[in-house]
Parts: sequence; structure tokens; C-alpha cells
Amino acid sequence: MDKFNAVIDFLMTYKLVFTALILLVMGLARSFLLRLIRGDVSFLSEDQRKWMSRTKNGMFASTLLVLFVLWQSEINQFALSVTAIAVAIVVASKEIILCLTGSIQRASSRSFRVGDWIEVGQLSGEVIDHNMMATVIQEIDLLHGQYHYTGKTATLPNSMFFTYPVKNLNFMKRYVFHNFNIIVPHFVNLYPLLPDLYLRINEHFSHFIDVARRYNSMIEKHAGVDLPSAEPHIDIGSAGAGEQSVHFMIFCPTEKANEFEQKIRQDFMELFTLAYPTLCEKTALTPPSDEVVVDDVKETEKKKPVKQTPNQGPLATKMRYYMTSLLRR
Repeated sequence: MDKFNAVIDFLMTYKLVFTALILLVMGLARSFLLRLIRGDVSFLSEDQRKWMSRTKNGMFASTLLVLFVLWQSEINQFALSVTAIAVAIVVASKEIILCLTGSIQRASSRSFRVGDWIEVGQLSGEVIDHNMMATVIQEIDLLHGQYHYTGKTATLPNSMFFTYPVKNLNFMKRYVFHNFNIIVPHFVNLYPLLPDLYLRINEHFSHFIDVARRYNSMIEKHAGVDLPSAEPHIDIGSAGAGEQSVHFMIFCPTEKANEFEQKIRQDFMELFTLAYPTLCEKTALTPPSDEVVVDDVKETEKKKPVKQTPNQGPLATKMRYYMTSLLRR
């Protein structure tokens, strides 16, 4: 017992040694727990990422608490001594304070958690870790409608949560409202194509449409809003230069969105070719800019450059003018 008290007195006397020992023990415990959670798998699951994030944050908070208790008397004396320069300290550490308060705001509002898809400003991705200072996401290409990982990891300081709105895209992980357009430069009646186009799209969606309807209904109940139905939607409008724009909105599995888009584009082009074969043939045989089409007969009118003789051109004209003026004088 006397030896134990002697060790405690020694550690309390030499607090720097005690602090280093605490950091070493906490670091070893953190590494052991993270290895235990990770196991031997090559790819982390969503639950593993959640527990790893909780372990990191828990060990960090525990370390801060123990060190605060150990250095409490010194911290009180330091706080009294820096009262006069408190304003300068706040200004210098503004970003750190914003990151800490951003972490509190995220935790209190429960805007997202590990595994959610979020969008902050121009960045979007899946949350793989977060702590009191920053949030780490695996970037996803939503800007081009690809819905796949780019391989880039972005670290967002928590202060961004006060500058940019945080959009939770978690419902897009399984199903997504995918939008795309097809521009038709010819002003023709496209409405007769819609019934056959709907039939082909429904054939593509036949194996998952029931699941899509249930998932759509679940999202409506959870969000408390009336979303568009899970059925495909086709609208015909005008583009900026006067062309016709066919807008498609489909509710489909996220990983299959681009595949279905390509199939629908192919279906539309096939139906358009069948409905307007002559127009498609003319478009395929459109001559270059230096050719003219008159009564469906292609007459090539090459734009030949005009050769100028030495006595022609602006320079020769000026020279003749000056010579004539000199002779008159």
C-alpha cells in the first residue's frame, strides 16, 4: 500500500510524466478497440464505421476529461492570468471555436450520421467519419448524375455547417429520382411516340416497380410530404434555342439509373426513326456547310478563295492613290 501511495505521489508531482503515460495508455486502448472492430475484412460495413467513429470520439472525450481533472488547478490559475487577453484568444481561435460549435450543432440537430449521403455546398458523398473538428466523406459524383464513388476523400471542417446548408441524401442510397433530357432539333409531333415509349419503359421496370412503389410510400411517410409517384414521367417542352426537349423522370435503383437512361434513350431513338424515317435519312445525309441542298438534290458549291493579282488588294490601291497625288503636284 505504501508503494502504491508513493507511485501516486510521484505521478501527481511529475504531472508531465503522468500525462504522457495517460496518452500512451489511451492510444493503445484506442488502437486495440479499432482493430477489434475492424477485424480481417477488406471493406468496412456501415455498422463498423459507426462503431469506429464512436470509439474514436469516446476515447478523445475521455482523454480530455482525465487531463482536465489532472491539470484542473493549473488550468484555473491560467484562466485567471489570461482574463485580460481573453478577447485576443477568442479572435485568434475563431475557426477552432466555429468547428467545435459546428460539431455541437450537428449532434444536436442530428442532421446526419456515419453512413449517410450528404451534400454540403458543391461537395457530396457518404459520411465515413466525424469528430469534434471535421467530417470526412467519400465523394460521390452527383453533379453529372452518375451516383458512383470518385475515389476522393474530402475532409470538411465543421465550421462549414454554419456557412452552407447540409442536405441529407440518405434516401438516394437505394432509389433515386433520376432526371435527364433528350433534345430533338426538328419541330415534329412527338406525342404519338409516348404510348409505345411508356410501354417499353414499363417493361424495363417490371421486375422492381412494386418494390419502388413501397419504398416511395415509405419515404413519403417518413418525410411527411407528397412526392411524385414511382411511375415514369415524360414531359415535352422547349429548349433554349427553340428545339424540342423531352424530359424524363424515373424512380429506379440508384446503381441502375445510368443503365436505364441508356436503354430509354435507345428506345426513343428507335421509335423516332420508325415514326419519321424520311426525316432521319435527311438528317443522316445532311451536307457540310459548303454544300447546298435544293429539291433533295445535293449540289456542291465549293467556296473557292479569290486570288488577288499584284495590282489588286488594299495595299495596291493605296499605292496607286499616293502615286497619283504626287504626279498631280
